[in-house]
Amino acid sequence: MLDVIKHWYRQRFSDPGAVALFLLLLFGFVVVYFMGHILAPFFAAVVIAYLLEWPVSRLERLGLGRGLAAGLVLMLFAVAVVLSLVSIVPSFLLQTANLAREVPTMINRTQEALLTLPEQYPELVDVSLVQSVLDDLRGRLLGSADAILSASISSLTNAAVLLVYLILVSVLVFFMLKDKRHLLEGMSHFLPRNRELVSRVWLEMNGQIANYVRGKVIEILIVGGVSYVTFMLLGLNYALLLAVLVGFSVLIPYIGAAAATVPVAMVGLFQWGLSPDFLYLMIAYAIIQALDGNVLVPILFSEAVNLHPIAIIVAVLVFGGLWGFWGVFFAIPLATLVKAVINAWPRHEDASTSHQ
Repeated sequence: MLDVIKHWYRQRFSDPGAVALFLLLLFGFVVVYFMGHILAPFFAAVVIAYLLEWPVSRLERLGLGRGLAAGLVLMLFAVAVVLSLVSIVPSFLLQTANLAREVPTMINRTQEALLTLPEQYPELVDVSLVQSVLDDLRGRLLGSADAILSASISSLTNAAVLLVYLILVSVLVFFMLKDKRHLLEGMSHFLPRNRELVSRVWLEMNGQIANYVRGKVIEILIVGGVSYVTFMLLGLNYALLLAVLVGFSVLIPYIGAAAATVPVAMVGLFQWGLSPDFLYLMIAYAIIQALDGNVLVPILFSEAVNLHPIAIIVAVLVFGGLWGFWGVFFAIPLATLVKAVINAWPRHEDASTSHQ
């Protein structure tokens, strides 16, 4: 057994570049796993910096200085975010609070409808089973509603902390954009001299992460915007709240779309019942999801999503379980990183060929 392990080690770690890549990945995993909650503002700044790198580089090519271009783009981005928040957040919070207050009424109506099932189908449905399911559902939904209301109140009390984080993230983004080349050169001094394999993986992943972040933001805006217009035209209650939920559901491939279907269907069902309006809503929602999955995603992520659906779902579960929101957000790039490392890792045949 020991000889097998030694043979495997010589095959996989005979190249010093492979050892350097392995140690770098191990160090990154340990830092993110144990300090991920502390580094959340840094991760947010990295995402925004990747998002704004494209306009900054375009302005730099037009003759603008790097610092001036970074400051101008960041200022325009901040203005756009503030205007969006001012116009969206009040309505979003109001609809969230109203929906939370309406949850008990929805539960009572559901209970009345389900309790009629044992009378209609006494041989198929047990009254005690239906009642236990309803009690469990009531407890979960009421707990969620209370959590939503308390979160809304606590978010107001923590506005000062949020403001500090926004300023901190803005400063980080500015210097990441302005001093990008100096930061990358500084990081290279901490890497080992034999870093050909590390550089190869970094060059591949840097472009893919930039395309992924840009494409994911565009997908959220398009899916959320189209959903909002559709829900408004159909007259659906809580249109903004549900549209924001549908927009952000694209962060979780496959699973997010299925999870967002439940609140959309529940609100439509309680508003209209089993009527043509409810049918139109579900058809329109299905069309939006179909266009997103079959048209928008292939256009935006033609290179980044070159992964099997099972690999993507496993990546979401694994990295989301390890790192929470950021693990879910970067699940596809991280899965692509694993694939790139496996493809670039020196094999025994490669090593033997290089020695000949």
